[in-house]
Amino acid sequence: MHNAVRRRSAQVCKRCAFTGYRPQKMPFGFNESDPACVALKTELYRRIEDLIGQGYAHFLSGGAMATDTWAAEAVLDLKAKYPCIILEMVSPFDGQAARWSIEYKMRHDRLFDEADIVTVISHAYTKNCLFRRNRYLVDNADLLLAVYDGMPGGTAMTVGYARELGVAVECIRPMYLSA
Repeated sequence: MHNAVRRRSAQVCKRCAFTGYRPQKMPFGFNESDPACVALKTELYRRIEDLIGQGYAHFLSGGAMATDTWAAEAVLDLKAKYPCIILEMVSPFDGQAARWSIEYKMRHDRLFDEADIVTVISHAYTKNCLFRRNRYLVDNADLLLAVYDGMPGGTAMTVGYARELGVAVECIRPMYLSA
């Protein structure tokens, strides 16, 4: 895993962090070719590009499966058109993707390799490292873009924490995108 923090830019800009459901909570599960998933990924891309137009240039992803991955992939795709944007990948612990499928692990590793900034919260798994990662995301954001529709869990806690701190929250509801 990446232990060092790499910085390619020291610009001060508006920051957006991502949070959202893992595949198990999505209406389409792991099926990324499902029309609902395609629609969700298209909406994420569109929202991120709109945010770039509003002056957001630093994007933070927690590197988890589904939402975090798709948002980070969209940011990397958009860097071709907007080279000034920054992707910061935030890992809750070394080896986060060790037990994932080979395909998802390769995507995870590519995102961390291509990120402008890599932040590691803990070098070993602890029972609170995921929560610390989520708080880091919110603490370093002006906006939280969430794939969220009210289900309890880590995303709900992250959205609640952002609201407690007065960080703006925009939600994309995954269910409304399904047929």
